Amino acid sequence: MTMLKIDCHVHLTSPEVSGAAKRYGELDPYFKLLSSSPQNKFATGEEVIEAMDQAGIDQAVVFGFAFRDMGLCRASNDYVMAMTARYPQRFIGLACVNPLAPGLEAELARCQAGGLAGVGELFPEGQGFDLTRQQDVGRLAGLLTEMEWPLLLHVNEPVGHYYPGKTATTPVQACTFAEQNPRLKIIMAHWGGGLWVYELMPELKKALANVFYDTAATPFLYRPDIYAAARAAGVIDKVLFGSDYPLISPQRYFKGLAALPAADEAKVKGGNAARLFKISGLT
Repeated sequence: MTMLKIDCHVHLTSPEVSGAAKRYGELDPYFKLLSSSPQNKFATGEEVIEAMDQAGIDQAVVFGFAFRDMGLCRASNDYVMAMTARYPQRFIGLACVNPLAPGLEAELARCQAGGLAGVGELFPEGQGFDLTRQQDVGRLAGLLTEMEWPLLLHVNEPVGHYYPGKTATTPVQACTFAEQNPRLKIIMAHWGGGLWVYELMPELKKALANVFYDTAATPFLYRPDIYAAARAAGVIDKVLFGSDYPLISPQRYFKGLAALPAADEAKVKGGNAARLFKISGLT
């Protein structure tokens, strides 16, 4: 019996959007910022499947771009639903929404009926909402808690080098959001900008009980021994392998993960995600 390998952070882009990136950038400043970066890449569902096969990934958590405009989010969700329906054994789809949009409830219901299983990756700064204001995010958090859907949030470290997409959404804002919505299961992308370190504080260990951390962009940000540090901090059961594909290939993570004890490596590569998304962890 082998543990499933699940990549929890994979971007899908429809050919329509990737083929007209400049036009979409005119509609959404944050999309323009990210898509204009020399490191930016796009991947269709078919290209993601090919990359998964090359890397030995069994399943991937996939999502489109979280635009500020809800109409663009709906179109993004349409593509993710189509790809999830086409590859139901390979893709776990997330919906993109704007928490401030009046059609939030209807879009979540539509995406649930369409086979999606969570929300993300949302960009607080790019979409114009404040994680620390329940007036902005409480409605979404309440709906997802009732639906038992996880929420994937873009969070970044407050120090170090700049890169496109590095925003003011740091561990401070992320921690406040988690404390205000303790029953919601939250995936903090990019190691939560370092939020996991503060689980060494007993009160935050309790407050962040439902928070998970994905590894997206690790090769660009941290030394490989971050995995051993997370194990020493007692959060290895909450770390989810996420490649940030197509920005980075899954293979670039494997050497660092292999330094963990085998049982912990299996948890990060798929066991923790299987528990979170309530899927069979064994094949």
